[in-house]
Amino acid sequence: MSATGMLLSVYAISVAVFGPILRILTLKNSQRKLLIVFASVFTVSNIIAATAPNFEVLLASRLIAASIHAPFFGLCMSIAVDISEPNKRTSAIAAVQGGLTVAVMLGVPFGALIGGVLDWRVVFWIIALFGFITLIGVAIVTPRAVQREAPALLKELSMLKNKTVVLVLAMIIFGYSGVFVAYTFNEPMLREISGFGVTGVTVSLLAFGIGAVLANTLAGRIIPINLTRSLLISLFSLGIILFAFTFLLEIPVLAVGVSFLFGAGVFGTAPLLNSKIIIAAKESPALSGTITASTFNLANALGAAIGSALLGRELGYTSITFIAGAIIFFGLIIMVITSRVEDRSLFE
Repeated sequence: MSATGMLLSVYAISVAVFGPILRILTLKNSQRKLLIVFASVFTVSNIIAATAPNFEVLLASRLIAASIHAPFFGLCMSIAVDISEPNKRTSAIAAVQGGLTVAVMLGVPFGALIGGVLDWRVVFWIIALFGFITLIGVAIVTPRAVQREAPALLKELSMLKNKTVVLVLAMIIFGYSGVFVAYTFNEPMLREISGFGVTGVTVSLLAFGIGAVLANTLAGRIIPINLTRSLLISLFSLGIILFAFTFLLEIPVLAVGVSFLFGAGVFGTAPLLNSKIIIAAKESPALSGTITASTFNLANALGAAIGSALLGRELGYTSITFIAGAIIFFGLIIMVITSRVEDRSLFE
């Protein structure tokens, strides 16, 4: 558990730190070429992981993969926004998020199943195969658009002066991180509280993924002007789900249902937050997606650290999910403040 937790934490922190740095260094490069390079690096990093002779090499492979995570998703979201109509921007961002959501729906449960039945190296070989398929797809379908003007670094960084953007970034770090306090320990909670074996965990994680896909699809239908109101509703619902989580896990049938609701809450909220930042940061079309992805991973690392610290103090899983819910409600307060001070014209 400690080695797995270290890998997850190192990956998330590396995404948060190295992602923006790499994107800044490649700001003036062709978006299409960068996507091809990043997909290639991802594939190679997973081959290294699959063949790693020791933990140090495995850790290094995760650092390599982490460095391109945020720039890759940031570029995908930027391109999606560029080629979409103004009233379809939320839908475009949700479509990119939907790819990640489907990956969670299928990859997490079946990765756990394959890792439990066969060997963890097989999981990395399968990821490398999908990475290669992605590389081919990116090379074929990514538009060969020529940038009208090279992005200017100072102009791109000016998004950090945008009060709406700063408040939403703060909400992700100090509010949405509550998701990761609980999500990091989702599988052990299913095993210890619900009493599930490999099959039960797989079914529950699949339910989580199905809820995530459905909610992400619904989130994509929300027009930009309604983003704040939808976020308020989504965050409130997610907080309630987390408060009830461990109690419902005690009943196996309800455990599957609450896993579905948890997935819906997590991935129904994420595309709205992505859209809120990317649409508001009009001055930073090249960098906003990367900073958003990095911020989510910073929240991931923070949430995992909080959860681990709570377990280290011998608090039970119920305490962890209660604290996770409280953090979400703190994020809800930040979003209420945002709704009072934001420039609504950015979303018209």
